[in-house]
Amino acid sequence: MEDLKKSLRMPLFGNTFSPKKTPPRKSASLSSLHTLDRSTREIELGLEYGPPTMNLGGQVLKFEEGQWITESGGNASGRELQRLKKRNVQLEEENNLLKLKIEVLLDMLTETTVESHLMEKELEDIKTRHQRKK
Repeated sequence: MEDLKKSLRMPLFGNTFSPKKTPPRKSASLSSLHTLDRSTREIELGLEYGPPTMNLGGQVLKFEEGQWITESGGNASGRELQRLKKRNVQLEEENNLLKLKIEVLLDMLTETTVESHLMEKELEDIKTRHQRKK
């Protein structure tokens, strides 16, 4: 037993190891609001549960349908702006596709032009050979 006491001694922090008891926890909530249903809370306290809003740099934002929409310019203009941004992305993708198609067509035109020039040159060579044989 004496060996156990010696092993529990910590000379830097005191003679023996004795942890302090933790204080009892306080009650989670003293309010009875959590027991009331939503309609009762709205009637009793006048709470309105609308979409969350915030003010950033003087611009009011409202969270609707999974996206933040500015209220200062009106909801319709915010939605219109989002619709226009989406349309802009679609048009940019279409523009990139059309540029790619033009590039492919120019490559095809270049290839056929080269083939045509080669065929013309070959035809001229055949004509000159034929004239020399005569």
